Amino acid sequence: MSDRRDGTIVTTGLAATVPTTPAPVAETATAATAGPRLLAGGPIAAEIRAGLTADFAAFKERWGYVPTLAIVLVGADAPSAVYLGQILRTCEKVGVQGRLVEIGSDVTADALCNEIESLNADPAVAGIIVQMPLPAHVPLRTVIDSIDPAKDIDGIHPRNAGLLSLGYDGFLPATAQASVEILKRSGIEIAGKRVVVVGRSNVVGKPAALLLLREHGTISILHSKTRDLGHYTRDAEILIVAAGKPGLVTGEMLSPGVVVVDVGINVVPDGHGAERLVGDVDFESAQGVVSAITPVPGGVGPLTNALLLTHLLRAATDQAERGAATTGDAAR
Repeated sequence: MSDRRDGTIVTTGLAATVPTTPAPVAETATAATAGPRLLAGGPIAAEIRAGLTADFAAFKERWGYVPTLAIVLVGADAPSAVYLGQILRTCEKVGVQGRLVEIGSDVTADALCNEIESLNADPAVAGIIVQMPLPAHVPLRTVIDSIDPAKDIDGIHPRNAGLLSLGYDGFLPATAQASVEILKRSGIEIAGKRVVVVGRSNVVGKPAALLLLREHGTISILHSKTRDLGHYTRDAEILIVAAGKPGLVTGEMLSPGVVVVDVGINVVPDGHGAERLVGDVDFESAQGVVSAITPVPGGVGPLTNALLLTHLLRAATDQAERGAATTGDAAR
């Protein structure tokens, strides 16, 4: 699921901000353990959530309601279920409503867009996520265009994508944002570094590359048609992998000391009749080569969810203030 679901947080009103002091991260391994530094997203996410809990409580006190995050899921997809379960648990932790809208995979494009339009019109719903992938018969652009840009908290609408490409303020794709934020908050310098992004989706690969450009990295983007992937990944000082293919990048495709951000969330058999989560990077072969790497699970995922709710708070605050101004209740 790595190519589904970014980096300065822009906030207004009561909206939460991401603390600028680096949160605790796993320490660099000692020579005795001979392991890489683990870039854990959990401690950073916990710090953000602590601020969000207070901010959402203040929002409720001021405006008299709790904003809702609506998540639209079409059909069944195992990685999506993992991701959405994490988001709903995070909503509960910070005191907001999470609404899962489950729709059968045989839905028509018109019916799906009508469902999204009803969420656009619901004043309690401050943010909308449409989980990817969609069934092949549903045009992606039609669905994306139907989301109200003011509620598009994962930054997939053309308006928000355009703002990102121009360097203006808009909602950022949260996973791409988290991929960059985890580097910054872990004290890893991006400026001037050779940064390679594997994946060119509109929700992770492309926006991550644009955000890394903001940090003055020298960016290359690889994709499914790139010949000899390892030739380019071995040139990376920082590698972001968001391809949605378990174990795509192995240790022999990396240069010693590289920093790796693994965005992948893939559900695979564990060999004992159960399932486990793995990334797009083969951790076992990579850990002896890299200087730092995000674990899966526990890396980009928790931070993505926390950042997404900062977007929800921003959207809810903007909507409440616009509504108050319209009704002449701005001083409320």
